[in-house]
Parts: sequence; structure tokens; C-alpha cells
Amino acid sequence: MDIEHLKNSYTLNYEFQAFTASIALYGDCFSWMRVAPAESIHAIVTDPPYGVKEYDSEQLAKRSRQKGGIWRIPPSFDGHTRSPVPRFTALTPKERERIYDFFFEWATLAMRVLRPGARVFLASNVFLSPVVFAAIAQAGLEFRGQVARLVRTLRGGDRPKNAEDEFPDVCSLPRGCYEPWGMFRKPLPDGMTVSECLRQFQTGGLRRKPDGNPFEDVIASERAPQRERAIADHPSLKPQSFLRQIVYAALPLGKGVVLDPFMGSGSTLAAAEAVGYAALGIERHRPYYDLSAQAIPVLSALDVKENLLSLRLL
Repeated sequence: MDIEHLKNSYTLNYEFQAFTASIALYGDCFSWMRVAPAESIHAIVTDPPYGVKEYDSEQLAKRSRQKGGIWRIPPSFDGHTRSPVPRFTALTPKERERIYDFFFEWATLAMRVLRPGARVFLASNVFLSPVVFAAIAQAGLEFRGQVARLVRTLRGGDRPKNAEDEFPDVCSLPRGCYEPWGMFRKPLPDGMTVSECLRQFQTGGLRRKPDGNPFEDVIASERAPQRERAIADHPSLKPQSFLRQIVYAALPLGKGVVLDPFMGSGSTLAAAEAVGYAALGIERHRPYYDLSAQAIPVLSALDVKENLLSLRLL
């Protein structure tokens, strides 16, 4: 799919930036999905705002001032400075209800723009995935399992707050060592087989790895390398070594359009460009949208083969 087709079909009246095979749009994905061409997207790969409010302007300002808000500003640990992370464990029942409603509405709109059989890969976390996955399934997308991104972080594993000396042998939560990615599929038309869906819609399955082996639901990963963070300074940046594997699997025939409705600084679009796919990204936060103009070409040009070869399941 050439870049001119993407411009003509998907930019509508939105401000946009065009790259080799992808386009970034400035705007709200909910508004865009209400008017975008129906049943035209072949896959979604995205890392949405799970706290919903953590990317509100007020909360981002608090994060930049190191004042917290929903963002936990953790201390240095063993010589390492931890990155701020959202306080998912501190959300109230009402905030969890807001998250359910947010993702139910989002998935309803995703059903509108996705082709039958189209796949959705959605980054999650262990605290909120039950709420989010239930909302998405209730909206009509089929739950098709999870991808476990094995990544060792400094999240969790802390002793009870303000009682570290009293309970030195206790941790309030386990140390996080994986990130669940929900896998969904828009249902196939009644009676249609996967092979028929592939022929008619170019969707329905997952693309095998370049070596011919099946796509696997456990992927050893690294944290986003410093060289990538220097290019795209986003708090939820995922490494190209991981994203390229997910994006590659999302189009079973290697054809079609991948959508990232919560684009951030553009790492999913960069991964799509790196594997030769057409992609669309939507971002409503102006600084991240502006950053994507520089970040996408540079991230997509990175050679990550060594990183991929060095990752092994233990």
C-alpha cells in the first residue's frame, strides 16, 4: 500500500506527518475512528494509557516537576534511578469503572474500523488486564490469549512501606518480570474459515517468523535501551527488538495497514517501517506528536538484530 493511498484514505482533515510507508496523525483516536473508513484496518498494535488519566496535561505536568500525582516517583535503588511509573494499584473502584468504560467505547470503535479477522495486540499490566480485557471482549472482540513479554524491571519487590526494618523478609508485591499483551481478533463472518478470511480480507491468522517457525506467545525482551530513549523520550517506550516481532506477526500475509491509536512518540510506526509495513499512528498529546517526526525515521533505521539474537528464554 503506497503512501499516497494512506494520505487520501486516512488523513481526512487531520494534521499529519508522512514517512516512507506510514503516517502520523495529530488528534484524538476516538474521534478519528468514528469517521475513518469502515472495515479497512488490518491490525492494531498499541500501548494505551492504562490509568486513562496519567496522560492528562495536569498529570504530565506533575510528572515533569517530580511531584508525583498518579505518577509514582521512585527513589534510586542500588545505584539505579528508576523511571516514574503510574500508580495502578492506587486506583479507586470508580476509576476502575472509568477504565472499563473507556476501553469498552474504544473497542466498540475498533470493531468499526477493523476488517473481519483483524488482530489486536494491546500492551497491558497485571493489575488492570482483567478489567481492560473484559471490557474489550464485551465490546465484541474475541480474546485470543496473551503474549508474555519477559522483561525484568525494578517494579515491585519492595518491603512494606514505612515498615521496612520491622518486616525485612517481606515484599508487598512480587518483582515484576513480565508484561502481558492481550491478543484479540475481530470475529470472522459466520461460517467463514481462516483460509477464506485470508483470501478475502488478508486477515484471520498470524504471520510466522522469518525462519518459518510459528509466532510464539512468550517473548524474551529487554527494557527500552538508552539509545532508543535518547531518540524517543516517552515514559512507556517499548524496545524495537520486541515491537518489530509483534508488528511483523500482526499481518499474516505481510500486507495491509497496522494502526496504533495511542501512538506516543511513534515506536510502533518505526517498527512497521523497519519491517516494511504500512502503518497509521494517532496521538493527541502535542509534544509526543511533534517528537515522532524526528523519532520514527531514526528508530526505524536502528539495527536491532544483535539484540534479538542475544535474547534467550531462561
